[in-house]
Amino acid sequence: MILTLLGGGGFRVPLVHSALLRDRRPGRVTELRLFDHDAGRLAVVARVLEEQAAGVPDAPRVRLFTELAEALPGTDFIFSAIRVGGMAGRAADERIALEHGVIGQETVGAGGISYALRTIPVVVDIAQAVRKHAPQAWFINFTNPAGVITEVLNSLLGGRVVGICDSPAGLARRALWAAGFPGLDVYGAGVGIDYIGLNHLGWLRGLTVDGADVLPELLADADAVESFEEGRLFGGPWLQALGAVPNEYLHYYYFRRENLLAEQEAAATRGSYLARQQAAFYATGAGEQAGGSALQLWEQCRLDREQTYMADNRDAAGTFERDAADLQGGGYEGVALAIMKALAGAAGGGPADTDETRLILNMPNAGTLPGMDHDAVIEAPCVVGPDGVRLLPADPLPGYAAGLVTTVKAVERATIEAALGGSRNAAYRALAMHPLVDSVRVAHALLDGYTEHFKELAYLR
Repeated sequence: MILTLLGGGGFRVPLVHSALLRDRRPGRVTELRLFDHDAGRLAVVARVLEEQAAGVPDAPRVRLFTELAEALPGTDFIFSAIRVGGMAGRAADERIALEHGVIGQETVGAGGISYALRTIPVVVDIAQAVRKHAPQAWFINFTNPAGVITEVLNSLLGGRVVGICDSPAGLARRALWAAGFPGLDVYGAGVGIDYIGLNHLGWLRGLTVDGADVLPELLADADAVESFEEGRLFGGPWLQALGAVPNEYLHYYYFRRENLLAEQEAAATRGSYLARQQAAFYATGAGEQAGGSALQLWEQCRLDREQTYMADNRDAAGTFERDAADLQGGGYEGVALAIMKALAGAAGGGPADTDETRLILNMPNAGTLPGMDHDAVIEAPCVVGPDGVRLLPADPLPGYAAGLVTTVKAVERATIEAALGGSRNAAYRALAMHPLVDSVRVAHALLDGYTEHFKELAYLR
């Protein structure tokens, strides 16, 4: 089986490669193609992968490509993790937002709209290449903002697209452990996850073990509810008031003032911090300064990234350290591998008598949630098997979620309209409607700031 990874020079590629190395089951990936326009970054990542594969029998062959048309033919799966504008673009997204007094986070803030407006035109070109060179391949999207990009890809490539994110599974795992079931696989037999929403905008509203919902008891326990990351972020009283556990990214919405203040007081934005870190990693990893081990250097940087993940949010919540179990990183690579196995008919992740796997994915609504149209991509439990991916039935959105989900979906749709039609007015509407942008005048200033900074947005008229 052949897997082509778009954004093959990206920092987290070794996580995907590591998952492939651990996979010894039939139908495993035998060739990993890395595509990236930056040959230098590709070479550094290739060094890391070479070290990582040392001593592993039958490790997948790794091939490097800087031309997409050469990377696609014959591939079975395409995994997209591109970043248009690089980390410098993310840093600019955040900086410009903060200059106008709003949160600029790359997926849930104003920066997410700018990021999507830069990325969608590139995704359209990628989809055209896929239709031409690999029309039968499955497309697994991790490119952010994942819900928006997945919705665009579905409109262009039809039903062979699925979006993934690691945060819902991480949330369910932490809640399961806090409920007294440490080590239990969130997707294992006997575990059920009732999670619903959009990407980075979802809620865990039920968690069953052998048919019994353990979430109400967890939420009722004052100590247990604040023993895991989301409980410490949001506080036990808010989780108890909701009767659910929000995705960690909802912290930006529920604690907007506190997060904005934390970002304004921080020595550097997350984007600028990661931009400096990655520049140092690729510069050092490309030369002899790496001390002979690019893999060791990469692992040191990865651990630092995980330790500082959402640091501003934790500062806004009163400052706490992440648990050791949350520092392993990734998670999305396991989801991607599970999808590939299930679609290829070698899942091993569902009930013993089936080839199906249950995962929380981003897929078109297709009637799952009332009030959402057929093509609106949502994030919810799905069944994946040789026949494809289908959303499981779900209860309607609860009152605490419906309004926010509807508003943010409208923002996503305006963003897509702007990108596909080149409409500056649609981009203006997207920014003005966003819950984290509290002024139409500010939205106009943000749009001016982003279009002046990013030449990629010159298409907006």
